[in-house]
Amino acid sequence: MPSDDRPEPTLNDAQIRGFIEQGFVRVDGAFPRALAEAARAILWGDTGCGPDDPSSWTKPVIRLGMYSQPPFIEAANTPVLRRAFDQLVGVGRWLPCMAMGTFPVRFPSPDDPGDAGWHVDVSFGWDNPDFMEWRANVSSKGRALLMLFLFSDVTERDAPTRIRIGSHLDVARMLAPAGDAGLTLREIVAGLPETERRPEALATGEAGTVYLCHPFLVHSAQPHCGTTPRFMAQPPLLPREPLQLEREDGAFSPVELAIRRGLSG
Repeated sequence: MPSDDRPEPTLNDAQIRGFIEQGFVRVDGAFPRALAEAARAILWGDTGCGPDDPSSWTKPVIRLGMYSQPPFIEAANTPVLRRAFDQLVGVGRWLPCMAMGTFPVRFPSPDDPGDAGWHVDVSFGWDNPDFMEWRANVSSKGRALLMLFLFSDVTERDAPTRIRIGSHLDVARMLAPAGDAGLTLREIVAGLPETERRPEALATGEAGTVYLCHPFLVHSAQPHCGTTPRFMAQPPLLPREPLQLEREDGAFSPVELAIRRGLSG
């Protein structure tokens, strides 16, 4: 029996079941608002825009690179998140996040941001100069989770990421026949009309909210119709060891169980 002073798990059984069936789970208060504010101060400096000067917000989206300063690393490695990683990926099966991935900072704008297509985040084949040739395979080589970190408050009007609920199950079936080689992003996108029947969810929440998503979850950006710029990062959680869809001991993680569920559907 666990000792009484052992930390409570981040996710309950219902949330884990929801992750397997729906492809994501929302974790409120995953990191402190103070860290979000410190991170935004760094990001604002790199946008070249003024937080109090809307006239400087001339583009619908500005993409910023990788960040490894303390506020970002601390946000990615809170005890709440580390316990959730253990629950979804497996104890000892993931690598600590040591950099916060690309930030697509979205500004209120009537212009098309040009990047609002439905897609899956691919995870290997980076050496190909054509990003549409980057790949994903059924064992999710190179990615254990897709994560959406909200560094600002995000309402329905603030360009929240759109999610097709349960679409990870469709993508698992799509990838399976391609084996270890997997499919290119171009091939995956061509197959995504199959997921159009899925209901949608919006990744809204207060700064400090994190959406932990299955690597195969189909999602999309959208234009910003609100008044306050949106700061969100989507780093991967990297696997320490490859996912396994066959285990003699049956000790499958929820990420693996979701793929198996898709393949049996």
